[in-house]
Amino acid sequence: MADHRQRRKPGETREKLMNAALELVGKGRHFASLGIREVTRQAGVVPTSFYRHFRNMDDLGLQLVDELGLVLRRMMREARGNVLQADKLIEESVGIFINHAQSNRNFFLFMAQGLAGESRAVQEGIRSEMRFFASELANDLRRLRLAEHLSDKDLDVTCDLVVRTVAFSLTDLLGVAVEDDYQVDQIRKRTTHFLQLIFVGAANWQSDKA
Repeated sequence: MADHRQRRKPGETREKLMNAALELVGKGRHFASLGIREVTRQAGVVPTSFYRHFRNMDDLGLQLVDELGLVLRRMMREARGNVLQADKLIEESVGIFINHAQSNRNFFLFMAQGLAGESRAVQEGIRSEMRFFASELANDLRRLRLAEHLSDKDLDVTCDLVVRTVAFSLTDLLGVAVEDDYQVDQIRKRTTHFLQLIFVGAANWQSDKA
């Protein structure tokens, strides 16, 4: 007799569990407080299936950090492909960041929680992604020859400050409703202004040649 039970595709349960954790975060739960039973119930799978894909909740969190890294890389690719004028670099890049944060809101909520969360592994994973983002920004600025007067150390510090500023603005963005166009636009303008001031300072900075 043929087995008519629906078989799950490889990876389907893993994806369901990760999506379930993000959905719970999107509903206001803090990732650090989530339990395995709560996540499996949200995913609609039995608790024992969790351990076929993850060792524990920290392991699931690290897999989400990897997925977050892919979201950030897509954002970087879009910025590189669309930002053609140097004088529009900051404004257009901030616009791209806000669009991605709005369309991947649960991922960015997870990121904001993880930076101040109880899981050291998840926190370090997110900080690693931020360091990578800063190093890619530094490489782009070198390629565009927009900071040739800065030493490598000072350029790295500048890019680290940019990433930290954007991460801080992210908390403002996540605190307003997606449909609140006025507040979102105010955050966009304020973030753009922050970054403009950083780059004005960097443009007038004299790196130590010693």
